[in-house]
Amino acid sequence: MQQEFDILIIGSGAAGLSLALRLADSAKIAVLSKGSLTSGSTWLAQGGIAAVLDESDLIQDHVSDTLTAGAHLSHNDAVEFTVKNGRQSIEWLIEQGVPFSRDGKRYHLTQEGGHSHRRIIHAADATGRAVQETLISRAKEHDSIHLFEHCTAVDLITRRKLKRANNRCLGAYVLDSSTGHVNALKAKFVVLATGGASKAYLYTSNSDGASGDGIAMAWRSGCRVANMEFNQFHPTCLYHPQAKSFLITEAVRGEGGKLLLPDGTRFMDKFDKRGELAPRDVVARAIDHEMKRLGSDCLYLDISHKPKSFILEHFPTIYERCSKLGIDISKDPIPVVPAAHYTCGGVMTDQQGHSDLNGLYAIGETSFTGLHGANRLASNSLLECLVFAESAANDIRSRLDESLDMAYIPDWDESQVTDSDEDVIISHNWDELRRFMWDYVGIVRTNKRLRRAKHRVDLLQQEITEYYSNYKISKDLLELRNLALVSDLIIRSAALRKESRGLHYTLDYPDQGPEPRDTILTPINYEWP
Repeated sequence: MQQEFDILIIGSGAAGLSLALRLADSAKIAVLSKGSLTSGSTWLAQGGIAAVLDESDLIQDHVSDTLTAGAHLSHNDAVEFTVKNGRQSIEWLIEQGVPFSRDGKRYHLTQEGGHSHRRIIHAADATGRAVQETLISRAKEHDSIHLFEHCTAVDLITRRKLKRANNRCLGAYVLDSSTGHVNALKAKFVVLATGGASKAYLYTSNSDGASGDGIAMAWRSGCRVANMEFNQFHPTCLYHPQAKSFLITEAVRGEGGKLLLPDGTRFMDKFDKRGELAPRDVVARAIDHEMKRLGSDCLYLDISHKPKSFILEHFPTIYERCSKLGIDISKDPIPVVPAAHYTCGGVMTDQQGHSDLNGLYAIGETSFTGLHGANRLASNSLLECLVFAESAANDIRSRLDESLDMAYIPDWDESQVTDSDEDVIISHNWDELRRFMWDYVGIVRTNKRLRRAKHRVDLLQQEITEYYSNYKISKDLLELRNLALVSDLIIRSAALRKESRGLHYTLDYPDQGPEPRDTILTPINYEWP
């Protein structure tokens, strides 16, 4: 079955839905979600959105904080563009009806690590959920926006793959999990908004769908990627056997939370004069160092010195979740460990979201805009989603009247494959991949560890390619295929960086190099301009 749209948006988080809403009056739009509309990373985001909203704050201060956190690898033009457009993006969300927390008549702003001012606007400690619920509600009001749940993109369709001249993106093949069939969705423009790839790691704060799909599909279609070695590990993920991927927001530290060793002593001041408010890479490495030094399974984050009323007002979600696990955060410290949290690299784009492939855009965590550099500043992620969704929407709107030869797209052919009776291979390879990525390509790296990881990922990709070629596809297989490819890109990028900078720390090159440079990988099917 084939369907045709003006715009196909792969991903239904803040980036994808805000772009769809900005184009709803101009185009017929399809939005794909691998699971339910509430299953992505946006829904899980707790802390908030960074923007200059207070008269005591300055655009240049937010720019400076971002450049400092990014270990001076961020691109100045991208940082300034994002920060300068921050306020209007927040105002747009408010117009959509997002219920941000107030402090009297003003919106409450909190402070997080790496920020020199209170500039994080939030909805208690469930900002992502408030944003996502609002955007879903608004999207359902538009007949021009077609929401497809439980649909996984298999691969992009391009004129080159159809052996046609004048290469461009024409749509995507999509697996409908409810039927098991693959459909072709044609579109004038395709937008990748699939999030990051933190599920490549054993411990992560991300949703199960963070498997790097957009990055992998873009790479296979000839697009360059950049800075894939910079994987942000959030310092404080709740440590409990029943607490799958539950994040303890950085705002807890912003509001005075203290990191403690098992004996109750503080330690962050030994690593950074900013203490608990140091950037995430510094805090994550400090926790990792102390855990390894002590042989401890976790460390602790304590906010119990604050009044219970304050905790219930600012952190109701965390209080409730911890209470269900027998932890009263108004009395006891919270057990925490670092966890893979954010992919700072991605598909190379410009300020309008253009990728290297005509007709293909990438926005949000899938993209590499130059904003985050070697380490993302807290709460700049949702800001990036909103700002670049708007700029991409404006660019697409200006191109909707272009006359395009869309070409004939053949139906998906599965006549040569069979049903697999060995799905255990998928789960086994998934587990192996995430474990060696955690052990060898984690918070602290070495050349030897990276070589071991490269050897294993090469073998895994061979097995996965053989499996993919002979058996009917499934969502699990597609995610494993994409994760293995993106893991390979991470390993290759890490091996090329002969320094320690930001989130990439290697014992073989512990010092920062003299010149900040991006790591750019180019696929063999890239078309040089």
